[in-house]
Amino acid sequence: MSDEAKFISALRALGTHPGARGLADDAAVFEGLVFTHDMLAQGIHYLPTDPPQDVAWKLLAVNLSDLAAKGATPLAVLMGYCLSDDQEWDRQFVIGLKMGLDHFNVALLGGDTVRLPHAAPRVLGLTAIGRAGAVVPSRGGAQIGDGVFVTGTIGDAGLGLKVARGEADCPVLRDAYRRPMPQVAAGQVLAPLVSAMMDVSDGVLIDAQRMALASGIAIAIDLDAIPLSDAYRALGGENQAARLVAVTAGDDYQLLFTSSALPPNLNCAITRIGAVIAGHGVQLHDADGAIVLPHRLGWEH
Repeated sequence: MSDEAKFISALRALGTHPGARGLADDAAVFEGLVFTHDMLAQGIHYLPTDPPQDVAWKLLAVNLSDLAAKGATPLAVLMGYCLSDDQEWDRQFVIGLKMGLDHFNVALLGGDTVRLPHAAPRVLGLTAIGRAGAVVPSRGGAQIGDGVFVTGTIGDAGLGLKVARGEADCPVLRDAYRRPMPQVAAGQVLAPLVSAMMDVSDGVLIDAQRMALASGIAIAIDLDAIPLSDAYRALGGENQAARLVAVTAGDDYQLLFTSSALPPNLNCAITRIGAVIAGHGVQLHDADGAIVLPHRLGWEH
């Protein structure tokens, strides 16, 4: 068990309110509202060289992605911001935040600011609030016999990180890493149709494992079925090794969900990547048979 998992396990003794969902879900549900809080730390979630406008967008987007996984309508945010010695960086961050708030039609209600010691890495936090729909799916609830699906394509942001580091050249992939697009509209349509749903933030394999644990079942994933973009195939390839990179990379912010049938009438691509089966954990295979799981399933602190 990772240090992160141990700490969250200890907090569960405090998170006893029903709205906390046992601290085992992407968000809390309280009085018809959905609450989530995510943080970005410089050098971990974004690069020091990433443009501040993009950092602001990402801070907002990763939180709205959690709301999307609950089928919620984004309403407002509260932000915790660390001031630095670079006033121009702060100014550009505000410009980027306004762009994101306007794009997603979300209000900034308040928050807090603190000043960092000289040269300390920035840590940014944001709480997003959404209006719950009639059904608020959780990570739990997947049923044996359900299909396992993802929206969009997988792995783009993982390769985009390499591009942002200057190790390759592909603006499309770089933007996938710096400016993720939360699947809010898709989540609202899917929420009443799925048995379980969460966003893919840390990697398909590790997030599928979390869903399997919460649901008390196993998830079998067909590596050959993982949807890869043209840009990913061109830069990273599409053989087994390339696909393993894609399913263990984070920052996709697509939706991972289980359902008894492929939901209709979505304005985004949906791909069936596996099935819910009896057992526990996540299993992986391709056309040649079972694949030993990689040691690292995805991102963990």
